Amino acid sequence: MKTTFFGFIIALFLYVPQTSKSQNFDKKINAFMDSLYVKNKRSIGMSIHIEAPKKGISHSFAVGYSDKTQKRKLETNQPGLIGSNIKTFVSATILKLIENGKLEIEQPINELLSSKTQKIFKSDGYKLQKIKVFHLLSHTSGIGDYVDDGYISFVNKNPAHRWTRQEQLLRTVEVSNPLDNPGIVFKYADVNYLLLTEIIQEITGKPFYKAMRDVLNYSKLGLNDLWMPTLEKKPTGVKGLVSQYWDTYQWDSSQIDISWDLYGGGGIACTPENLSRFMYQLFNYKIIEDEKILDLIYKKVEVEKPWIHPYYMGIYEERYRDLKGYGHGGFWGTKVIYFPKIDASIAVFILERDKKKLQQIIINRIVDVINATTNIN
Repeated sequence: MKTTFFGFIIALFLYVPQTSKSQNFDKKINAFMDSLYVKNKRSIGMSIHIEAPKKGISHSFAVGYSDKTQKRKLETNQPGLIGSNIKTFVSATILKLIENGKLEIEQPINELLSSKTQKIFKSDGYKLQKIKVFHLLSHTSGIGDYVDDGYISFVNKNPAHRWTRQEQLLRTVEVSNPLDNPGIVFKYADVNYLLLTEIIQEITGKPFYKAMRDVLNYSKLGLNDLWMPTLEKKPTGVKGLVSQYWDTYQWDSSQIDISWDLYGGGGIACTPENLSRFMYQLFNYKIIEDEKILDLIYKKVEVEKPWIHPYYMGIYEERYRDLKGYGHGGFWGTKVIYFPKIDASIAVFILERDKKKLQQIIINRIVDVINATTNIN
């Protein structure tokens, strides 16, 4: 009994400082976000989630509005469209299929695509046997893209148009030609990830969104507020989607058919918490358990014309306060970054795309507070 009692007392003393630190962290971050919003109300709304469980941190906060017109208060962990953040989910699915022995990262894609898709790209001169899975993941396939100024203009004039993946693949060969042989040039192109979701579909025999849900095991990961609108039903009890904006073109996400960015280049809706927790669990071997397989995500294809960031396999590298982080951004002002040194994942949603530069300020401040709170330099 004495051992149990003293053990309880020791645990209590250890718990209280940890709780105090966590509460102090939360207060500092909330106060910072409130003050930043006062100076940047054109952002419409801002929400965040920080996931660092080993430091006792799992914190969400939101400030501002969820829409411009009715000005409903933005709720903590209200879901939004995460756009290109889906690319990390697609990459993780491919790596999990590799771990399960269903695929190889250097496998030629002509063996993996449907005959209909092969025909589309071969008709434009693509040598699909030379393009490998890792070329698609790293945007070094030499394939052009369907997304260009003309595409944006069409969406602008026809927001209710319902796109199909086939239509977007066809547009790729209509508006662009092969850029070069694979591995020569970097070209960030959504079509690479449309082809990857088709590969997922062909291998599993399931619609790609269902295959991703099953392969990554969303339910086991606790990703219960995540779905693909129009392809899946919104999970029960999940709050309503926020409206996201691009003031430059007067875009409102709630007024545009999601199919313009749905089939792998974008498409997922989720909360900042689910996005941050997915990234944390990915880099902590909760999804891909084989360290050698997960390390493939850092595979870098050296090209003659690299991008502004080092881009790997569905993630890119950025630095904040001299800390190296890995993650991705999304079209509608979303971003998630995982920092190995401080073992923390940070997700940020800015509802006005034109104000997404605030992400840098927010992430820098969160990193500063984590370092100060946990005495990490």
